[in-house]
Amino acid sequence: MFDWRMSASEGAVHVIHFTDRTLQEVNKVDYAVERRKSLHARYYFGILFFIMNLVAWFFRDYGQNVLPWIHYIKACGNEGDDCFHSLGVLRVSLGCFIFFLVMFVTTVKTRKLCEGRNSWHSRWWELKAVLLLLSMALPFFIPSQFVQIYGEIARIGAGIFLLLQLVSVIHFIMWWNNYWTADEETKERCSLGLVMSTLFYVCAICGIVYMYASYASKSSCSLNIFFITWTSILLAVMMVISLNSKVNRGLLSSGIMASYIVFLCWCAIRSEPATIRCDTKNQETRNGSWITILGFLIAIFAIVLAAFSTGIDSKCFQFSKNKVENEDDIPYNYGFFHMVFSLGAMYFAMLFISWDLNNSARKWSIDVGWISTWVKVLNEWFAATIYIWMLISPVVRQNKVMDNGTTASIDV
Repeated sequence: MFDWRMSASEGAVHVIHFTDRTLQEVNKVDYAVERRKSLHARYYFGILFFIMNLVAWFFRDYGQNVLPWIHYIKACGNEGDDCFHSLGVLRVSLGCFIFFLVMFVTTVKTRKLCEGRNSWHSRWWELKAVLLLLSMALPFFIPSQFVQIYGEIARIGAGIFLLLQLVSVIHFIMWWNNYWTADEETKERCSLGLVMSTLFYVCAICGIVYMYASYASKSSCSLNIFFITWTSILLAVMMVISLNSKVNRGLLSSGIMASYIVFLCWCAIRSEPATIRCDTKNQETRNGSWITILGFLIAIFAIVLAAFSTGIDSKCFQFSKNKVENEDDIPYNYGFFHMVFSLGAMYFAMLFISWDLNNSARKWSIDVGWISTWVKVLNEWFAATIYIWMLISPVVRQNKVMDNGTTASIDV
């Protein structure tokens, strides 16, 4: 009898252990499913953001002819002009901003995959579609004066977006440099890193030569000559600092950064008004030419890609880099993701109206004008400044520590 009870007890224990193990396996499967849905959700939000870009372009270039019924909305004015062109872009941008702001507020504190806010982020697409439609419709009933105020605020938000994007790009460059040069034992990886750094520098130098030949061939092109020359100086400074024995960062990261700032300089020059741009070729393209349309579509894809890549890269903005990740943690920061997209809504508005609230842009044009040119130039200089500081800051901090240690020893 005693033996039977013991065996029964042992059997019960085995059953309990089996049940616990089964529940753990089920939880693992649930976490895997939730994680997969969360990762898919970010692509869906990216597609929605891309559609909002197309809607903004449509209201700017074709909305007045295709949507005559909007003229009857009181907030659109007598002729409906206040809902098209620049103000139309701002209204669409405001609707996109409201949608992602609501998503930010409702998901900012999400930490675990088992939370209800995780389900709201990853599921309920029908409800979110209704929310998006309401968010897009609301700005078309707001008086134009308030839309103009939003436009002024959007300039600041777009600047913040550019700063976040810049930090994300530099973080990626540093990570890539560490990946190819950290393992000293792997000769092939180091050799390939050297080849890649050389290739990036060659591309940067070729870009400088091309810009001099295409946009600064005459002495009257003084502004372009200044832009390109200063970019060349920044390139040389980054290279010298990277090769300094105290910094010792190698040439790969500085080569990538050199190519990036050359690209920004080229984009800035290309943003100059076509009628004023100092160009060896006639760049005044007709509205709707295939080159203009292709460049426009590439620019939109670049906007979406910038918002998407920055939104999922929240780790480079964390102060603590040694945070332990658990199995039930969310795969990326939902609040930061939606905040970046809400700022991205302001950013695409500024690109479509060329940072000028009273701008009347040509069809299929994007980010063209002197304001756009100087925004890109300042972004280039700021990028180079941040990168140079990231190179020299460890040396500066080390020198301060050594000076403090020397002072302390003298006092003793």
